[in-house]
Formats: sequence, structure tokens, C-alpha cells
Amino acid sequence: MPKTLAQKAIASAAGRSSVAVGEIVDVEPDVALSHDNSAAIAKILADIGAERVRYPERLAITLDHAAPPPTRRHAQNHAEIRRFVADQGIEHFYEVGRGICHQVFSEEALILPGQLILGSDSHTPHFGWMGAFGAGVGRSEMAAIWATGKLWLRVPETMRIELGGSFQHGVTTKDLALAILGELGADGGIYRSVEFSGEGVADLALAERMTLANMMAEFGAKNAFIPPDDTVFDWLAPRLAARTGLNAMEAAARVRCYVLYPDHDSPSVSDHSFDLTQLQPQVACPHSPDNVRPLSDIAGVAIQQAFIGTCTNGRLPDLAAAAEILRAEKGHVRRVTVPLNVIPASSQVLVEAIAAGYIQTFLEAGAIVGSPGCGPCMGNHMGVPAPGETVISSGNRNFRGRMGTPDSDVFLASPEVVAASAVTGCITHPAELD
Repeated sequence: MPKTLAQKAIASAAGRSSVAVGEIVDVEPDVALSHDNSAAIAKILADIGAERVRYPERLAITLDHAAPPPTRRHAQNHAEIRRFVADQGIEHFYEVGRGICHQVFSEEALILPGQLILGSDSHTPHFGWMGAFGAGVGRSEMAAIWATGKLWLRVPETMRIELGGSFQHGVTTKDLALAILGELGADGGIYRSVEFSGEGVADLALAERMTLANMMAEFGAKNAFIPPDDTVFDWLAPRLAARTGLNAMEAAARVRCYVLYPDHDSPSVSDHSFDLTQLQPQVACPHSPDNVRPLSDIAGVAIQQAFIGTCTNGRLPDLAAAAEILRAEKGHVRRVTVPLNVIPASSQVLVEAIAAGYIQTFLEAGAIVGSPGCGPCMGNHMGVPAPGETVISSGNRNFRGRMGTPDSDVFLASPEVVAASAVTGCITHPAELD
């Protein structure tokens, strides 16, 4: 019978020829991802009596959630992780300042199309941008992976979303992701393998694919899948070569050797379609990512803070789009009227943004540029709102208290809308600045 992407990826990771939808299978992930929660996972590992990690070469750890550490407690956490990494001989460890795990591991080509990655971070479906199977797991589950190299997974049912047409000017994949959440609900994809298809997929730039796959975590998806193409392979190959020492031909072959695609007419539990041409800018209102309304309906809502960054929208094209909004005619830079925090997703993004002049634009506009990392997204670092304040963010979540203050409102939008709103002090369509 025709097989879904999830069936193929899980069968491969289980060393089997096939698996059935709904079957529970033991898999060996190609990569096990963790970050600042690694110290807590290490404690669980010790509590279950495991002294050594089974496959240290498969672990990948970043310090990104509170980086640099804002308190002694966070600093102690980082110190414990460094000791654990050294003791266990973990090679793929990325220090404070390198950036957010999902962005960094993509840049390092640590995971490749068709492989399976499990992460103790809920946004691990991010790796569907390259056609990998990425899923989030809990800390106890990650400790089990560290100890045994394995974890059981239930093979998820598949949901398909077909994309037609192409975006109008000023509309982004953030708007598409929010539109999906608004129409189908935050629980619409629970434990589903979400496969994207259609003519609209091929036109998506790599950063757009990352945003879309990443946001499927807010949809409840077990994993997301965007079919990889030459654009993906050509982006990953030189990064793999740089990290491993493979020559160009070897790296190109390695990138393609695990690639999987779902079979035509493979089973799905539901099929949906979105016409990108008809899409308008969207905003998620407090306090849920699926409380979505067209930007035009809520324009004018006052804000006291703005934030551009996160694993969803902290990449170079996101910063470029925001910087373009802040640039007016004849070299003039529009000044922000509320604090605008800009935090690149990685050090590589920061270096490229400096070279392109985007960072200078942000600074001239009066924005605050932070060290690569998660920043205020998780609510304990670099930009926590005051009680009663309203924030517009390019992040992925706006639950009550998500950014650290229960008595605050968080709206989610594209980087372009966030930048325009920072200029006016209220939620604003970028076209209104002209």
C-alpha cells in the first residue's frame, strides 16, 4: 500500500521495511536535541541509574534559552551542562551566543532530509522545512534516549495541506501559519503528521519553509513535512562539507542519500487547501495562537513593546524585511516610538545582518539588538513586559504569561508588521507608513 512520510521515516529509524499507521514502534533517532534543559535531563539520567550516554555522537546541545544567563541560577545551570558535556564527550555542543538550537542545527547540517530528530523542545517539527521528521518529546523521554539510544513512537495519522498560488506583496508564511491556526484551531493537528503539498510550496524560500514548519508546533502537529528540493540540498551541502571535511561531491551525495517522499495516494485523515493569493496579513490576538484576525480588523491597538526574533522569525530574511520597513526614502531611517527588541536566531545570522547593514539600520532607528538566542520568547530573559503592557511579537506563542508577565497582552505577527507597529506605537500595516 502507498505509505506516508511518517510511515517511511519511522520505519527507517526503526530498521524495518514498513510500519502501519497507529503502530507503536521503537526508533533510534539520528539526532537527539536539547538545550538549557539538559541539566535537568542529566539528573533524570542519573536517577534511573545510567552513568553514560549510549550514543554521545548523536546528541546535540545548545545554550540558547537564557543566554547569556540573567541570574546566578541560570549561570549554575549552564555550568552543570558544560561539565556534563565534557564528562560524556559530547561533540555537538554550542555555547552561549551561537544561537537557537533549531537554527544552529540547520546551519550546521546536523540533521539531513529524511532523517529523524527528537528534541526536548516543542518546536522540533521545525526540521520539516528540509524534509526531515522532527518531533518534540519530554525530558524523561529524552533521558531514555540518552540512556538507550531508543524511544517508542506511535506512527501518526497524516493530514495534508495543499498550497496554491503565491503570496501577494507584504504577505508571508507567518500569515499563512496563523491563517491555518485560525481556520483549523490550535488543536487541529494534534499528533498528526502534517504534509504540505501543491504548487505554492516550491515558491517558498528556505526561511519561509522554516517558519511554516516551526509554527506547526502551535497546531499540535507531531511533525511537519515540506518536500525537499534542489534549493534545500544546495543550501545544506556546503554546510555539511564545512563541518565534516567531505568534499563537495561527497557532501552533495550525503545530503540526498536519506531523502524520503510520501507515496502518491498514501492515506490521510483530512485534506485542506489554502490559496496564497487570497491571503492577507494576519495577527494572533491574546491569549492563543489560534485567536487570529485579519490585521485590518485590529489595526490601531496600542502597544508598549515590540519583539523580532525567535526560532520562528529570527532569520536573515526576517531581519532584512524589518529593516526595509524602517528605511524611508532618501536614506532616512524611521525611528521607533516604543522599545523594539531585535534578537538574531544565530551568530551566523548576526554576522550576515551586520554585513548587509541591517543592524546599523536597527540601531539608527533606536532599536535594541540582543545576543543570538531565544530572548524574551520564553519569558525570563531580555525584554519581559511590565504588568499591563501590550507586546507585538514575531514569536510563536502568546499564551498568558508566555513572555513572563501574566498581566500582559501579546499579539503575534510577521516581522514586517512588528517593525511598522514599533514605529507608530500601535498595530500597523506596513503600507500605512507610506
